[in-house]
Amino acid sequence: MSVTIKDVAKKAGVSPSTVSRVLSNHPRISRETSRKVKIILEEMGYHPNIMAQSLVSKTTNSICVILPKSAEELFLNSFFMELVRGIVTQANRSGYDVVLSSGGSEQEEIDVVSRLINGKRVDGAILLYSRKDDSVVEFLQSNHHPFVLIGRSDKYPNLLSVDNDNVQAAYDATKHMISFGHKRIGFVSGPPNHVLSVDRLKGYQKALEESGIDMRKDWIVEGEFLQESGYRAMSFFMNLPERPTALVVVDDIVSFGVLRGLHELGYKVPDDLSIVSFNNISIAELSNPPISSIDIGIYNLGYTASQALIQSIQHQGEPQFQKRHIIPHRLVVRESSMFSMVDQTHQI
Repeated sequence: MSVTIKDVAKKAGVSPSTVSRVLSNHPRISRETSRKVKIILEEMGYHPNIMAQSLVSKTTNSICVILPKSAEELFLNSFFMELVRGIVTQANRSGYDVVLSSGGSEQEEIDVVSRLINGKRVDGAILLYSRKDDSVVEFLQSNHHPFVLIGRSDKYPNLLSVDNDNVQAAYDATKHMISFGHKRIGFVSGPPNHVLSVDRLKGYQKALEESGIDMRKDWIVEGEFLQESGYRAMSFFMNLPERPTALVVVDDIVSFGVLRGLHELGYKVPDDLSIVSFNNISIAELSNPPISSIDIGIYNLGYTASQALIQSIQHQGEPQFQKRHIIPHRLVVRESSMFSMVDQTHQI
């Protein structure tokens, strides 16, 4: 027979309600009592009936992460893996499970999140990035579902969100290039409907303007967050009559495509073209040459998003706490943006 709460309570010398409070991490239970009960729970091999708990508490102790594209494509990008690692780590520490799902379009994402939340399979959702006029955000907001956005929303600036200061991050990356004497600086952007792409372009433009450098529209190329976008950008840039001497690239994965394209065309980095990009994923320092990159704290973005969502779920109806969380960034300088140097880090 399975062990019940009454069995645990009898052995611990406490009431069944005390055991229930320990299981739900109730703040009014003393540390000593909580530790004693948890030891006995483990000794007796007690496992809570999740279905029964959900019926009583009206919660599932689960959250979902809505992946923006097909899972196969996402898991090729270590950025999303590190983001999810932060989300799962914090959720597990809070006693929550994480459901991963995806959709090939905004409507499919709405269908997924509606099915999960309205079907009482999860208590809230995390969106991994923000788009302009995002219908998924509109759906969640209008239906008052708990969710957190990794990014920001122009339409709903007071949403619960976790983000970097992407304008400042791109400004810092561009100023880094300017500090080495570059005046012909191009920009490889992401999809124009992504708020992140818009903000990083603004930071690039601001740095050029403050330094008295003209921005050339033919030195700005838009694409996806894929290697292929960087590869195609090189075919365009290196065939221009006057080409840039430096590039600010929206994402490390795109930078790998830039490096591949330059290598095939016979150009060297940083001798012929200097590069700085974003995210500082683990393999950025293993590329040839190692890539200078803005470290945006990927793990902390995920961890903080999970923490903020779970707190909002647990305190629904109460006065709201901090709505917008900004994760600091730093510039990690490597060989791709400097001549004859040893890898080093420069703190912003």
